[in-house]
Amino acid sequence: MIDKLEMFIALANERHFGRAAEVCRVTQPSLSSAIRQLEDQLGVQLVFRGSRFQGLTPEGQRVLDWARRIVGDMRALKDEMRTVHSGLSGNLRIGVIPTALPMVADLTAPFTARHPNMRVTLLSRTSAEILAGIESLELDAGLTYLDNEPLGRVTQTPLYTEFYRYLCAPNSPLADRAQVTWSELIHEPLCLLTSDMQNRRIVNQHLAEVGVRISPTVESNSSIALVAHVKSGLWASVVPMKLAEMFTGQGLKAIPIVEPEAEHLVGLITAKRDPQTPVLQALMDEAAKLAARLRQ
Repeated sequence: MIDKLEMFIALANERHFGRAAEVCRVTQPSLSSAIRQLEDQLGVQLVFRGSRFQGLTPEGQRVLDWARRIVGDMRALKDEMRTVHSGLSGNLRIGVIPTALPMVADLTAPFTARHPNMRVTLLSRTSAEILAGIESLELDAGLTYLDNEPLGRVTQTPLYTEFYRYLCAPNSPLADRAQVTWSELIHEPLCLLTSDMQNRRIVNQHLAEVGVRISPTVESNSSIALVAHVKSGLWASVVPMKLAEMFTGQGLKAIPIVEPEAEHLVGLITAKRDPQTPVLQALMDEAAKLAARLRQ
């Protein structure tokens, strides 16, 4: 039954029989047969079928919610039993918003040092993708904003407060300023993250608060791409302080943005579970230690 539920979850995630079969490492006929057997066992139709996958039935959607809980609990049980015998081991999948990537090693380095049998896979994701990934069991945890948009049913561990900097080349008209205001950015040639990124929505929010609306000539979902454009001397950007600090030694200027000096909380989120899995509890404990160090 668990194997069939895992195949059903994969189908719901991929929305394609062939791709779901690849994820489960079975043939497409085997996956289709498993889904039909699950339907027979439960006595309901789970999937609308045609020449291709056409979505879940209402009953299928309800079964999906149960399947995720059951499979999540089974994975947690296996995790705990494995820990009893050999300590923490396995692969931890963490989704990270792009603006938090500069500090993620502050969390993963001590975690892997303390638990040498653990492997960590870091995936750059939007805040919405992180929430969806945790819900679908494709991610184990995420580093994202905690205070700007609803998070739903997750466990939160605050890490640090994000502040914002005007990042520019030395030839920028504002390069010698000690501070700039949000309203002064209206005349600057900006490159910003794309609108699906929560950081961009935060920037837009603070600009709107002072009556400024900006249409950047360059947008990207990569922070590195933004910095590359700033280094050309033709653009400037608004980036988190921790990202700006990585490049100020390379000739770029990072100037605090005030009126207001905006701040937003970033932290670790995991699926809400009681008890928590040993691996995720260890990660949350490490996050709490990091937060304490950052406050000092």
